[in-house]
Amino acid sequence: MGLFLLWFFFGFGILVQGGYLFMVFSRTAWYSRGSKKSGIQYPEEGVTVLVTARNKFQHLKVLIPKLFEQDYPKFDVMIVNDQSTDRTKRLLEDLMVKYPKLRSVTIKYTPKHCTAKKFALALGIKVAKNDVILLTDADSLPNSNQWIRKMTAPVREEGKTFALGFSSPEQKPGSLNQWIQFEAVLKALFYLSFGLWKSPFMGTGKNLCYRKSFFMEEKGFRGFWNVEGGDDSVFVNTHATGSNTKVVIDAEAITLSAPKETWKEYLQHEKHLLHAERFFRVEDKRKMGLYGISHALYWIGGVGLLIYFGIGLQWEYFLVVLGILGIRSILLFSIIRSASKNLQSNFPKMNVLLNDLLYLAYFWVLGSISYQAKNSK
Repeated sequence: MGLFLLWFFFGFGILVQGGYLFMVFSRTAWYSRGSKKSGIQYPEEGVTVLVTARNKFQHLKVLIPKLFEQDYPKFDVMIVNDQSTDRTKRLLEDLMVKYPKLRSVTIKYTPKHCTAKKFALALGIKVAKNDVILLTDADSLPNSNQWIRKMTAPVREEGKTFALGFSSPEQKPGSLNQWIQFEAVLKALFYLSFGLWKSPFMGTGKNLCYRKSFFMEEKGFRGFWNVEGGDDSVFVNTHATGSNTKVVIDAEAITLSAPKETWKEYLQHEKHLLHAERFFRVEDKRKMGLYGISHALYWIGGVGLLIYFGIGLQWEYFLVVLGILGIRSILLFSIIRSASKNLQSNFPKMNVLLNDLLYLAYFWVLGSISYQAKNSK
């Protein structure tokens, strides 16, 4: 009976994992934009780049000049100063003299019924001059001067409600950064691939575009104002469909983000994100849950069979299981390598197998703690 269960776990895991790798993740890993151009000249609609910031003086000092290097004729930048106690306000006052298209609004308090990030973001959208809103964070930088043009094109030119982009963490030394690089690419393989499959379920506020008019019509973050996190992922999950959403995979359209420096900061940040996933649609929770369950059963079954056949000296079966494990590892390596190239990620690819094992702890331990928590603060 024990042997049967191990084979069942292993077989089920391989079957589902193969489906994700071949049918889902491959869409991002081997994505090709092609070279087809419509030849239609679209009017250059105004865009507001919106950033919320609390005590991000050092980041804003770099970000704001970088934003005004963008090669797009009609845009402004709105910085929402969310109760900063550093030199952010003075910096914005000085830079608004230098950059006439820079605007700011200062928040002095957050109402009790909502979280600070959502209140700041909603206020920024409400006072934005343009209908097309392009979001990023204070600690992120556009990868090229074509970022605005490329990221907003689906909304401006194709009538889409959402344009979903990718934000690549900056590469730094250390095991934490290696894991962050891996987790960022794996997360992108989920939400970008399902978006390409006309089944979008989340996006990242570090690189996200939608219309102000849509946000106002839907009454902003109605239903989850007090949820820590989710200003990007839950909002997209609530409203994104296969017809109103487009994924943007382009080296010139990504942003580069500053990664967390300590495990404590990283885990707290991830708890917010994972906690917000409680409010995803049921079918979207199944997308991630099925991968997590099959991933666990694959490793439990595979390692269990190796131990069983190794102890029993049944080397022919041992080699069969080991070979299957090896094939899946090679395929995962190939997909991560191709996705990293497509997404301009600098992930150290030789650590794919180790980080694939660490994903078990990430999904089942941190995910369970975050999901069951009443709040993620």
